Amino acid sequence: MSVLLLDGATGTELQRRGVPVRPPWWTSAALRTGPGRAVLEAIHADYADAGSLVLTANTFRCNLRAARRAGLDRAGAAALVRQAVRVARAASHRPARRVLVAGSIAPVEDCYRPDLVPDRVSLDAEHRWLARELVAAGVDIILVETMNSVIEARAAVAAARAAGCRTWVSFAVGPGARLLSGEPVAVAVRAAEQAGAEAVLVNCASLPETEASLRVLAETAGVPIGAYPNVEDRRGVAAATHVDRHLPALIGPAGLAGTVRGWIDRFGIGLIGGCCGTTPAHLGALNAEACFKKIW
Repeated sequence: MSVLLLDGATGTELQRRGVPVRPPWWTSAALRTGPGRAVLEAIHADYADAGSLVLTANTFRCNLRAARRAGLDRAGAAALVRQAVRVARAASHRPARRVLVAGSIAPVEDCYRPDLVPDRVSLDAEHRWLARELVAAGVDIILVETMNSVIEARAAVAAARAAGCRTWVSFAVGPGARLLSGEPVAVAVRAAEQAGAEAVLVNCASLPETEASLRVLAETAGVPIGAYPNVEDRRGVAAATHVDRHLPALIGPAGLAGTVRGWIDRFGIGLIGGCCGTTPAHLGALNAEACFKKIW
């Protein structure tokens, strides 16, 4: 069995290292200054040193809507995309082994608000723009991530494939193996595969929610499956609420690695990483636990 190790959180790791993450720039604020880019590159490099074979460029908040809310036009948004990919690429060259750079495509509105998903025409146009910019910037893979609805996931995957890039998709899930929209994970898997996704994952969910969805992925998907869970300790914080401070992890590196070992054995997952709350230490523990890794 091969297990490809992804990287871990970017936003919460920026917070942990003292970089604010707040609207309207969110994680893109780190791209705007030399010191911010230096912190971001250090995060990427630390994940690579921990064993990650895929670094996800910080383009989660580089779509046109987010850029416009921050006062940027298309040219300014495109410059952010190129900057994010350059920073990740610089870190990817530091290890002796080959490390891929993925471009992130997130929901155009809010990953926790499926009620805000726009119409298909808007989705097609906006995801097409970002997919083309990511390919022009030189990413190896497009990671369509934290998708909360089938309609947006399908549009984003189709746009990435039309841009000529290998594409993975990851869904934000809640209880009962359902997307945040309420749609069953099994339906989302079939839609993603039909759109051309080469791998299907779930992310930014608790460990129990992730496990329940992985069980469905294992039963349903005809492509490699994976996960990168959220491990933040959000007790006392309302669900899907932004917190402008670093929250500690609910589970340590060894505990996460043990949980993932069980997922590898039971579900045959092919990709694993970390979402909010994970650190390079968590990824290092996952690297030590994974049985075999390769670029595929």
